[in-house]
Amino acid sequence: MSSHLGVELEEKGSKMPPPGVILDIIEQRNRREGVGSLENPLKFRGQDFHSLRQYCLSHRLRFVDDTFPPDSSSIGPGLLEDRDLANVVWRRPREIVKNPQLIVDGVSRFDFGQGRLGDCWFLASIGAMTFQEKVLKQVLPIDQGFGDLYAGIFHFRFWRFGKWVDVVVDDKLPTINNMFIFVHPKTTSEFWAALLEKAYAKVCGSYSDLAMGYLSEAMLDFTGGVYVGFNLRNASPDLWDVISRAVKHVSLLGCLTPQGEKSGNSELPNGLVTGHAYAVTGVTQVMSYGCPVRLVRVWNPWGQAEWTGDWSDRSSLWRSVSVEDRTNCLQIADNGEFWISFEHFLQNFCMLEICCLSPNFLDGSSCRWASSYHEGRWVAGVTAGGCTNYMDTFWTNPQYLLTITATGPEYSEHQGSRNTLVTLIQKSDKSHRHLAPNYGIGFYVYLFQTQRQKFPSSFFDGHNLFAKTESFPDAREMTAFFQLMPGRYVIVPSTKHPNEACSFVMKIFSKFNILAEYGILFLHLVRAFHLGAQIPAASKHGNFARQKINPSDRYKVDDFQHVFRQYHDQYMEVDAEQLQMLLNEKTIRGKSETGGFALDTCRSIIAMMDLSVTGKLNSKEFSRLWKRVLFYREIFLKFDISRSGRLPLSKLRDAIQATGSIVSEGLLNLTALRYSSSSGEISLESFIYLLLRLDYMDKTFRNMTKGDGIHLEEKEWLYLTIYS
Repeated sequence: MSSHLGVELEEKGSKMPPPGVILDIIEQRNRREGVGSLENPLKFRGQDFHSLRQYCLSHRLRFVDDTFPPDSSSIGPGLLEDRDLANVVWRRPREIVKNPQLIVDGVSRFDFGQGRLGDCWFLASIGAMTFQEKVLKQVLPIDQGFGDLYAGIFHFRFWRFGKWVDVVVDDKLPTINNMFIFVHPKTTSEFWAALLEKAYAKVCGSYSDLAMGYLSEAMLDFTGGVYVGFNLRNASPDLWDVISRAVKHVSLLGCLTPQGEKSGNSELPNGLVTGHAYAVTGVTQVMSYGCPVRLVRVWNPWGQAEWTGDWSDRSSLWRSVSVEDRTNCLQIADNGEFWISFEHFLQNFCMLEICCLSPNFLDGSSCRWASSYHEGRWVAGVTAGGCTNYMDTFWTNPQYLLTITATGPEYSEHQGSRNTLVTLIQKSDKSHRHLAPNYGIGFYVYLFQTQRQKFPSSFFDGHNLFAKTESFPDAREMTAFFQLMPGRYVIVPSTKHPNEACSFVMKIFSKFNILAEYGILFLHLVRAFHLGAQIPAASKHGNFARQKINPSDRYKVDDFQHVFRQYHDQYMEVDAEQLQMLLNEKTIRGKSETGGFALDTCRSIIAMMDLSVTGKLNSKEFSRLWKRVLFYREIFLKFDISRSGRLPLSKLRDAIQATGSIVSEGLLNLTALRYSSSSGEISLESFIYLLLRLDYMDKTFRNMTKGDGIHLEEKEWLYLTIYS
């Protein structure tokens, strides 16, 4: 029976969420207040675990999650045949086994078995996580179970694109003939892994959204840490040392086999599976026939299909090691786990992926690392400029200023070593993971000497490129580790091709050693630059500023009086219908493919210019409007070289700047989304209305603020929003 608690407790009867831009503002405010941290995670889909559980307990209910219902929509498309899908029954563990438990004697990679879902990348990450108690406590809260407080509700925490989220699920699991379809307990009635899989499926959209993926995704979502991938086909000489350090740190390690001739998984004669994800569960070094041998322990989430070569479970080479080493390492069991020599590991696996809470494993340093977190967006036609193969648009990508200053004699200890790590994560707005396109992503680092505003195309054309990513992988995240010397840099994240639109998260880590008496290494990270021309020094508003350009100085009084006399009514005023006719006839001057100024747009324009609040414009008010319209039209035509009445979004930045207005990159992105057509262009009437609205909103804030913020009573807020 469904409780509909998400609506009852969280939305209090209102099913309409606030607009996305308001949610973004709320999210930014929450972040400043610590919401989204591990200690105060966001409530996924607004569901509060403790409130929901208490409601169920007090009303003697078993929780049913309406936001991830026990039906085919949560399984997703293409995962089961129609015949099987029709036979699915969602059952709680208590309906299948006696005395179910969440955890029995701790967690282990051998607690669960993979089901009919190809999520080996996710399960391999779980297997790696079972060795890390600190990570487990992050993901799997201990305040739940099948005991006295059982109400059919559980929750898990994941780090999603820079924020920790708490995800609530019910314990109804899909079955066919009383057999669990997906992850299931292997030896005991232990359900932590099955419920964890369900919670992650909910975050990703459905079970079918877990069918294929990257180890790095789950590892990052479990840790919120530092991810680095290593190409084993071109392994660095110090890779063994890196792995050994990672195992000793709070790290998750996984590896991949190359894809075979056919898509999917196939078992090779040596026991390995093609195109498959494994967990790395340990490393060691033993003496064999008087020589040191480096070994890697690997676990197959299938729970079977093991390596059969040297150092496998039944390899004769184990007779060559000491009894102690054989006792500590060798466990002959068909459980999917095996040892393999480091040399054979490099030959048979193609990728090693490590996710650690700290970057210290990379070089063995014990220094402190500073981290800086940034959210951004590539918007088609505006800030999605593509890589340097497209220099005409590359410069429009988001730009971040990184300043590194270093003093003190101890800084010399870090010279010659890599000291900066950048992780770039693309974030889709799709509710289902399988619908999210993975673009090729990367970034460039440029050295510069003089502080400037948004760097134009000429800066990047032939300028000193200091570092860049080697490739643009079409994965959710990518990381590069390199050395930066003291100086100032511009980091430019980009997609491989222009107009590939999505949001992104960028994390920058750098060694940040500070002694009480020295400033050894200071890392100053500043979001680089407002767009366009130099902002006046007097402006303290970060999103919008204006230069002193007065349109009234450019046009004669007779210009507007002549027009006004043609359209005003008997009271010497123009209403919305008259203004619509006036603007379309005198401004568009011809048939407009976009339909010209709409009546509702003209109503809004009058509201913004109407000082007397009459719903009409008198001569003086019209004068102010007409001078601006002519000025904005002149600017538009200057950039509309084709005379099509449409301006490409790539020209919007320069056109706004030419009016004397300067908008931040985030605001520019929103204006492009709000006012552009599906073809990525903005019409003359939309451009004029945009500039009028920017001016109106800026003046509203400046006249009503009493400091850095603005306070409005409900009545005042409604007045402003309705009549504008």
